[in-house]
Amino acid sequence: MEHGNHAADRNEELRRVSAEVADRLAARGVPLSGREGPEELVELEDAIEEFEAAVEDRGGDLMVDEAPRGRTPQPDDPHFALPRRGEHESVRDYLARLERATDAVRQHPRRA
Repeated sequence: MEHGNHAADRNEELRRVSAEVADRLAARGVPLSGREGPEELVELEDAIEEFEAAVEDRGGDLMVDEAPRGRTPQPDDPHFALPRRGEHESVRDYLARLERATDAVRQHPRRA
């Protein structure tokens, strides 16, 4: 019986953490289908944090560069805007596009 409870606790914890990550992604304006697995949610959050770190390293201001959910971003530099995930874009495709955008930000001249 104890094994069953442990597994149930672990599954509940995974659901809770996944919901928290999904909420943070949604707050950043990343649309989710609800079919993303826990690993995909973590990969998305990690990739977005990497993009944001690159923007900050180049002198971008995330408060200006990223719009609240449902709003259109008006970045001080378009290179610093978080790429929008397409409505039917797979997690894999979005991650690949986000990685290219992060690389482009790293090549971008630093803002004063």
